[in-house]
Amino acid sequence: MMKIRGLSFSWSRLLGIAGLKNKIARKTGIPTTRGGLERKLGRILNMQ
Repeated sequence: MMKIRGLSFSWSRLLGIAGLKNKIARKTGIPTTRGGLERKLGRILNMQ
């Protein structure tokens, strides 16, 4: 099967999970990605 360059497939996006996580993150202000969560916690700990 030939792959089309620049085209990717994501079950998460197809099922709407990615959008739901994004919506939750925007409303709560808490990131759902590991990196985002680590950055947010790092900022909070540096303030104290």
